[in-house]
Amino acid sequence: MKFQYYSQSVETIAERINKINQNQLEHESQKQVFRTIYNCIDLTTLEGSDNNQKIEELCEKAKSSISGYSNETVAAVCVYMPFVKQAKEILKGTHIEVATVACAFPSGQLPLHLKLAEVSWVANEGADEIDMVISRGKMLEGDYEAVLNEIKAVKAACGEARLKVILETGELKTIDLIRKASELALEGGADFLKTSTGKIQPAATAEASVVMLDTILEYYQQTGIQVGFKPAGGIAEPEDAMLYYKLVKEVVGEQWLNNQWFRIGASRLADKIKAILNA
Repeated sequence: MKFQYYSQSVETIAERINKINQNQLEHESQKQVFRTIYNCIDLTTLEGSDNNQKIEELCEKAKSSISGYSNETVAAVCVYMPFVKQAKEILKGTHIEVATVACAFPSGQLPLHLKLAEVSWVANEGADEIDMVISRGKMLEGDYEAVLNEIKAVKAACGEARLKVILETGELKTIDLIRKASELALEGGADFLKTSTGKIQPAATAEASVVMLDTILEYYQQTGIQVGFKPAGGIAEPEDAMLYYKLVKEVVGEQWLNNQWFRIGASRLADKIKAILNA
């Protein structure tokens, strides 16, 4: 498809964010919103020190529900590839998905055939969702065809797993590049657009999120295909998560406000949300 020229300036986007953030959420109590947010969290550990015990603890934490709502847990756990099978076994019988990161996460610096080998291997391990990171170097030098072809190839290698495409917007920096990367990801078959790896600063930002959500909406309006959105990295406070909830609601609409189409990548947020809900 052909995307329209994107005319949003930094100033215009900032004004939109400020206006949206001031909006009161009508007919929704704060606790109802936080219940939705909790249910959209990807409980995440992506550290070099991860081990079997840590993954077991993470999965058991993921299974713990909100007090009084026995079926309401986080949406998924996100772990490094060697731990996918373990997480799948622990979470068997729940509706909690197992996600992982691939394609030379977080740098993206690996030949394509090796990236595809990573993706194929982890798909065979049973991953429900695979988060690929794009080649930002290719984006920055303008080799958009290479980026598009890579996303298409990774999507094919995912098999039944859903594909989240990480743009690493903090390295793309400009509105034009974030917009173009969003377009390429959607054309390549992404099931989700994801802001960041969480390994560089800035990670998730409201400004990049608006550009990505605008692109998702335009794609949906032209194709009828709904694609999810995931901000990730640095979202540690309930107030921060609330802003992303509002952005999703106001830019793409309420039909995105469930864990089929909206996720938040966080490792510290879940406890704070649960404390609010259990109070």
